[in-house]
Amino acid sequence: MAFLVAVPLAFIPAFFFSWFIYWLDRYEKEPRWLLFMAFFWGGFVAIIGALIGSLILDVGFTAILQDETLVDIAGGSITAPFVEEFWKGLAVLAIVLIFRKEFDSILDGVVYGAIAGLGFAATENVLYFMGQYADGGWAGMFANFALRIGVFAWGHPFYTAFTGIGFAVARTNRNILIKIIAPVIGYFLAVFAHSFHNTSLVFVSGLGSLALVILVEWAGWFIFLGFIGFMVYKEQGLLKKHLREEVTSGLITENQYKTAVSFFQFGARMAALSGGVYGATSRFYQVCGELAHKKEQLVKFGDERGNIAIIDKLRTELTSLAPKAKA
Repeated sequence: MAFLVAVPLAFIPAFFFSWFIYWLDRYEKEPRWLLFMAFFWGGFVAIIGALIGSLILDVGFTAILQDETLVDIAGGSITAPFVEEFWKGLAVLAIVLIFRKEFDSILDGVVYGAIAGLGFAATENVLYFMGQYADGGWAGMFANFALRIGVFAWGHPFYTAFTGIGFAVARTNRNILIKIIAPVIGYFLAVFAHSFHNTSLVFVSGLGSLALVILVEWAGWFIFLGFIGFMVYKEQGLLKKHLREEVTSGLITENQYKTAVSFFQFGARMAALSGGVYGATSRFYQVCGELAHKKEQLVKFGDERGNIAIIDKLRTELTSLAPKAKA
């Protein structure tokens, strides 16, 4: 019975937070199936890998330190951050290597890293909830739910987003040195943020110090949210730059251009819904975003993996969608 309660308590909030991350990616949505794979990796593959890696390192720390308290501190401050961020980060690496065409911007790195982190957090929370239920019954489970979901919910997506940013910086630069160093820096920033959280909680004594830890972490998360907002603003500028040519050529109308670069497209989507063309309208603005990003890649990297052919294909699709798309 406890397991049947723990699973929805852990996964429903994770799905909601994942939707929020997906919503923030305003102009070029990532494929939902690929986001699901990142979530699955975090919630299944990364969990298994982290458990095995942690067991191995804990054996080593036990042999070296020979002190249970020190081993516990090392496990939280060193083992968990290094091992968990490594395995979660592999989800982003796999997407960069296998689905490179879907990885276009810094924001993409944030999205894929955060989704992998949310998958990991969901499964980890199930394990924590069950452990707290075994120790303190339903009261223990729901108290842990309030802490892990209500207070520290954004921990894992926040950490792994740094790894995603590292891979995104490498993806969007031609400099070989940056391509090598950026993912390493991103990974160690993820490890540092994760270790800071775990280590801080070790030394918490009383509500005052706990409140300070919460204040610091939430301040960091709000700053990061501001960073995401800035990245969205940058992507808006990218669309303004590259879609203006499509207006000049007559591929899209001026009103469609204004809607495409708008942060909110609520009016157009409601008109499309009432007019029975929601699917075509939604796809039209998605293709506008993809076209702008591919044109930017063409400028930066040339005809990398067929950018010109992809751009031609996207323009052909826009030609068929434009008459139906609401603005």
